[in-house]
Amino acid sequence: QVQLVESGGGLVQPGGSMRLSCATSRSIFSTYTMGWYRQVPGKQRELVASITTGGTTIYATSVKGRFSISRDNAKNTVYLQMNSLKPEDTAVYYCNTRTAISAYWGQGTQVTVSS
Repeated sequence: QVQLVESGGGLVQPGGSMRLSCATSRSIFSTYTMGWYRQVPGKQRELVASITTGGTTIYATSVKGRFSISRDNAKNTVYLQMNSLKPEDTAVYYCNTRTAISAYWGQGTQVTVSS
C-alpha cells in the first residue's frame, strides 16, 4: 500500500510563505515522480508542481517564480515552498505520485491565504 503523508498548511496572510511536506516510502520516492496538486470547491484538481527522480521540475504558470518544489532523498520527502502567497492560492493541496498500477494521493491539507 502506497502512503503519502502530508504536513504543513494552515492560515497565512497575503504575501506570506508556507512550506508543505510529503513523506513516503523509499521504494516509491526513489522510483517515481512526485507532485503537488490543489483543488478548490467546484473546480477540477490542478497540477501545481512536479519533480522527477532526477530533479526535473514542472510548474503551473500561476505559481512560477513563487513556488518551489524540491526533494530530500535522505528523508524520502518532497517539499513545496510557497512564497508571495495570494488569496487565489487558497485550496486543499494534495501530494501525488503515479506508479505503473495507479495514482496515489495524500490526505490533503488546507492552505488558506487571507488577512
